[in-house]
Amino acid sequence: MAIFEYNALTSTDRLMKGTVEAASPQEAAELLKEMKLSVNLLEKAKPERSKTAIGRNEFLLFNQQLASITKAGIPLERGLRELSADIGSRKMRKLVTDIADDLEGGMSIEKAFEKRQKHFPPLYGRILKAGVETGRLSQMLTDLNRHIEMSNQTRKIIFEATAYPAVILTMAAVIISFVYIMIIPKFVTVLKEMTGGELPQLTLLMFSIAQNIIPFWISIGALVAGAIILNTLLSATSAGRRFKESFLLNIPIIGRLHHSSILAKMAESMAVMIAAGADMPNCLRLSADASGSEKLIYEAAFLAEQIENGTNIMQAGQFCGVIPKLFLYSVQLGSQRNELEDNLHSLAQMYIEQVRCSQARLQAALLPVMLILVGGFIGITVFSIFLPMIKIITSLM
Repeated sequence: MAIFEYNALTSTDRLMKGTVEAASPQEAAELLKEMKLSVNLLEKAKPERSKTAIGRNEFLLFNQQLASITKAGIPLERGLRELSADIGSRKMRKLVTDIADDLEGGMSIEKAFEKRQKHFPPLYGRILKAGVETGRLSQMLTDLNRHIEMSNQTRKIIFEATAYPAVILTMAAVIISFVYIMIIPKFVTVLKEMTGGELPQLTLLMFSIAQNIIPFWISIGALVAGAIILNTLLSATSAGRRFKESFLLNIPIIGRLHHSSILAKMAESMAVMIAAGADMPNCLRLSADASGSEKLIYEAAFLAEQIENGTNIMQAGQFCGVIPKLFLYSVQLGSQRNELEDNLHSLAQMYIEQVRCSQARLQAALLPVMLILVGGFIGITVFSIFLPMIKIITSLM
């Protein structure tokens, strides 16, 4: 299927421009003829240049405004026109206007947003289509906003858990480097003269570190660069991403935080997809994709295939390592009681609470450990400098 741009006249001689999807120019012309349009120009649309997605906050505001407009009963095409007039960003305003043009030209909602899939979150066009067809567009947009806000909150929690200790570690590295480069070398000659060149092993070790502090940091930089390259190589394939995620999941506290985070995203995405009318296999696949977890994607694909073959979700989930039995049981119970959407929202809330608890534990553990390590290293350094003096004083007594 291809997209064709057209320039045509309506039955009232009104000029209309737009796009239509068809397998060939002949089929596109037939579709326009059925729409009672007299075609002046019909040509294949040029592929759009790849662009980056709009910002999270910008999209969240757009989605909130669209939910408010649709709740007021305004048709989607007109609602998008109204929004485009109030949007401050030129890029976003043009994007919304182009979508409204496509919708007025006869393109489906799903296709109009899929055409610009690099700008919007996954499944957005499908959610809008399901919302219009079921008459629940405003509610589904509100649910999607909640999902986006939860994802932003999870990112914020993870950032807060790692940013503060990272800043302390960086400052400590700068201070220690300054001490070893500018201060310790000045004690070398003095201490050697005081002790006749016979220094304790600990003191000699500190002096050796001071002499090699720059090569030490160069080595650390090389290790970091190597880790970045390895991460890039692993991220290039699904197997590599699964291996990287397996390693992350086995790290104490951090692994639990990541696990709870991806399960919360998957549960909230599933709730949105269930509200959109998706069946369970597609719901599992699409919500796992939305979570961004390769291990979840792998297990959800296996689950979906088993369910399509008639297997019960609990039986199919016996071999899952990332999706817990509680998650599967809650899904099964919700399906049986016709309360699946509510169960999934409850699951998402439970996992986000687990993320908060893991974040608190991570902050409580990282900060003291780093302070002990940094303080202990500085203490050993000071002790190693004064150790020769202590031995001299002890021998004189």
